[in-house]
Amino acid sequence: MRILIVEDDLEAAEAMERGLAEAGFDCVRAADGAEGLEAARGGGFNVLIVDRMLPRMNGVTLVETLRRQGDATPVLFLSALGEVSDRVAGLQAGGDDYLVKPYAFAELIARVEALTRRRETGSVQTLLRVGDLEMDLIAREVRRSSKEIDLQPREFQLLEFLMRHAGQSVTRTMLLEKVWDYHFDPQTNVIDVHVSRLRSKIDKGFDKPMLQTVRGAGYRLEA
Repeated sequence: MRILIVEDDLEAAEAMERGLAEAGFDCVRAADGAEGLEAARGGGFNVLIVDRMLPRMNGVTLVETLRRQGDATPVLFLSALGEVSDRVAGLQAGGDDYLVKPYAFAELIARVEALTRRRETGSVQTLLRVGDLEMDLIAREVRRSSKEIDLQPREFQLLEFLMRHAGQSVTRTMLLEKVWDYHFDPQTNVIDVHVSRLRSKIDKGFDKPMLQTVRGAGYRLEA
C-alpha cells in the first residue's frame, strides 16, 4: 500500500512515515501543497494524508484541484483546525476523512486502513466532471450543462485525457503517446484537426470556451 504524506512539518512528517512504514505501508513525502499536487498527479497511491495548512498551496485547494481533475484517491485530512466548520470544509472539498491534531497514532492507522478497504470494495469511478462538462465512461456519453454532445471514438478518447488533466497544459507529444499510441511525430495535423472538431462540439453555443490553445505548449481544458 502506497501513501502520500503532504506535511510541511518535517519532524511530524518523519514520525508519521516511520510509524506507517512499521505498519507495512510504503510512504512518499511532499513538503508543500504544490509538491503534493504534483506527486498525487503521478498516481499510484492508495491514500493521501494531507495537512490543511500548507505553504504554496493549502490542503483544501490541493484536494479540490484533484477532484476537479477526476482523481478519486481517498484523502485523510490532518489538521489542528478542529472546529465543526473546519471539518465540514475539508469534507466538502473532497476529503474522505478528517483527523484533528494531536491524534493517537493507532487511530491514524485505523483510519488509513478503513480508507484502503473502502477503496478496494467501492465502485470504480465512472464519471468525470470539469466545470459543467460531464463524461460518463460506462454509457460513453458526454454532456455540457445537460446538453448531450455526440463524439466520435477518438474525440471521446481525446476529451477523456484532457479531462483527466484539466487545468494542465497538455503537449502534442503527450497526446500522440496517450491518445494515438504514437511514439513518434507523424508530421501531420491529426491533433489539430481533432482538437478543432472537439472544440466546436464542447464550446459551440456556450459563453465560456473550455478548450484552450496554449501558445508554444499545447492545449488546456479549463473549467
